[in-house]
Amino acid sequence: MLYTYILLAIDQPHLRDTNSVNNVAELLMKGGFIMIPIILLSIFSIYLFIERYLYIRKSAVVDENLINNIIGEIQNKRPEEALVHTRNNDTSIGRILESGLSQSGKTPTDIENYMEATANLEISEMEKNTGYLGIIAGIAPMLGFIGTIAGVIKIFYNISLADNISIGIIAGGLYQKMICSGTGLIVGVIAYSCYHYLQMMIDRYSIDMQRQVNEVIKAL
Repeated sequence: MLYTYILLAIDQPHLRDTNSVNNVAELLMKGGFIMIPIILLSIFSIYLFIERYLYIRKSAVVDENLINNIIGEIQNKRPEEALVHTRNNDTSIGRILESGLSQSGKTPTDIENYMEATANLEISEMEKNTGYLGIIAGIAPMLGFIGTIAGVIKIFYNISLADNISIGIIAGGLYQKMICSGTGLIVGVIAYSCYHYLQMMIDRYSIDMQRQVNEVIKAL
């Protein structure tokens, strides 16, 4: 949609007014009914990215003060106070450390295993539904190509019926159907970029989280 608007703005400057949105929408609809699922996929991918981004940003916080307080309480032989610090922290690292420190009396190895299991659950929760972005990245361009191919078939079928080869007829119908391919590719690129950006956020947090958990395990 953005790509189409840019082309219109460059080729037809008079469209840069309050009616430009309607003009872009009309041009998009010339791509045919296949544009409806492509547009819906674009809306869903943007919503999913924003929802996952906000959740990851909220949960994937490594509070250095929290870690230092917990290590200090452990070194001072006060595990109950350390556990209180984790329960007062509503982040992923707080829940991970709480799962281990709540196993009072068990060996450090057992505590580490509990933390590792909880960490895997937290990472899985962060990755929840992000796979749909990968699916959209593959489906949207294919839908665009399907729409374009279907349009080309229709164009040549009409030419065969009319027994008239006209560059104007071919070009006029073809540019409309190419809108499907262009829009599908743009939606695919956006979904692909969003998916990998979220994965980068999760990977970065996993490294920081593992480092902090190791510090607590050493203190134990």
